[in-house]
Amino acid sequence: MRSTLVGINFDLTDLQAFRAVVELGSFRKAAEAVSISQPALSRRIDKLESALGVPLFERTTRSVTLTTVGRVFARSAEQLLDDLDAALLGIRDVASSRLGHVTIACVPSVAYYFLPNLIASYHRRFPRIRVKLLDASANEVLGAVISGEADFGVSFMGSQEPGIEFKLLLQERFVAACRRDHPLARKKRATWSELYEHDYVSVDKTSGNRLLLDQALSAVVPHASSVCETRHVTTLLGLVEAGLGVAAVPSMAMPGRDHPILTSVPLVEPAVQRRVGIIKRRGRPLTPAAEAFYRTIIEARRRSAARRDA
Repeated sequence: MRSTLVGINFDLTDLQAFRAVVELGSFRKAAEAVSISQPALSRRIDKLESALGVPLFERTTRSVTLTTVGRVFARSAEQLLDDLDAALLGIRDVASSRLGHVTIACVPSVAYYFLPNLIASYHRRFPRIRVKLLDASANEVLGAVISGEADFGVSFMGSQEPGIEFKLLLQERFVAACRRDHPLARKKRATWSELYEHDYVSVDKTSGNRLLLDQALSAVVPHASSVCETRHVTTLLGLVEAGLGVAAVPSMAMPGRDHPILTSVPLVEPAVQRRVGIIKRRGRPLTPAAEAFYRTIIEARRRSAARRDA
């Protein structure tokens, strides 16, 4: 695609190269992102600057920054590329050939069982759009979204942040994860006190789940310390499966009901819930590729809710 507005000639690839440098702040990283050599990328930027008749970047040996004109042009170029991508992603025969990338930050307890099928569905629609998944703690997910490292995140933290939009996906309760041969597995429900009568494993104080539980269970005092602590719920389940003890985990983190070893029991007195949602920067539109994935998640949850209600 070539633009010939008011006698100015440049290619779409020149704009894509320009956007990559703006986003990454480095000619080397931008060249890697668009899969060309650094000299080739430099030639594209030179060509664009020559066509416009103005410098777009101030280059030093250590940094690349936009000029005043470059900042103005960057907004227009971003809008032009996003509009084009949105149009092409909406055309079935063209969407499968679109290039691009989307970065999602997600807490591991949601990433392990919830996201894989959605990523597979998205990949079938857009096989050439690269998906990067940052599975990290709730605080790290929030930080990745705020910094722009991730397009958006899926987490249970961020609803109180002024610069963050939080769209609720679901509310889930904490359950007792145990082996099928464990005494708790025979119960329909268990209290937290009953859970702590057994050897148990837990997440450590760096975990957002630990913070949530400590706040909700201030009146429940375990009679003994946990047998083992880890940072992620997925690791916790491995310890339970190995027979080290039982654990309190979000229900979404549990494997399917047909799992041969693990099962879960609802925890009561009190019933502790967490709100899981999509977080993104307020007032900052998603790229078309990220917006398509965002909609994939929303539609999946809507279908799931409809099946549950039926």
